[in-house]
Amino acid sequence: MLEERTTRELLQLFCQTLSELRRRDVTRSTNNPVADVTETLVARTLNLNLVAGSTTGYDATDSSGKRYEIKGRRITSENKSRQMSFIRGLDMAHFDYLVGVLFDKDFDVMRGCVISHETVMRVSKYVKHVNGWMIILRDSVWDVAGVRDITHELRQTLKCL
Repeated sequence: MLEERTTRELLQLFCQTLSELRRRDVTRSTNNPVADVTETLVARTLNLNLVAGSTTGYDATDSSGKRYEIKGRRITSENKSRQMSFIRGLDMAHFDYLVGVLFDKDFDVMRGCVISHETVMRVSKYVKHVNGWMIILRDSVWDVAGVRDITHELRQTLKCL
């Protein structure tokens, strides 16, 4: 049981888990896996091609060349925030669509959506001191015109990862 493991053993198990997720092509790095898992899940669900990690402003493209920024958030009892990481250069239109995914504490998909760039401009807020736009995926976002719910599709794909 995990309770019987030392802190060092738990950290080593975590590192081994990250390495195995990378070997399985579920993650692209050995950093916090939320971003990588989200990108892989979305790319497989929407049949997107992930771009190099250093590409500015988007994470994937579709067969017609549309660009997708992909963001995920894992909700836990310790942190219930639905705020996605800040979007830099939103006004420069680096992407055509933003895909947001909310996971629960066990990495099950709570909700997921595709939001057009124009809609992201309407529902996000510029925060000067971080020089970025903030978007919070409240349940009401799914009711906004220009937002497509992909929760069911993401859940189906997650079963196959």
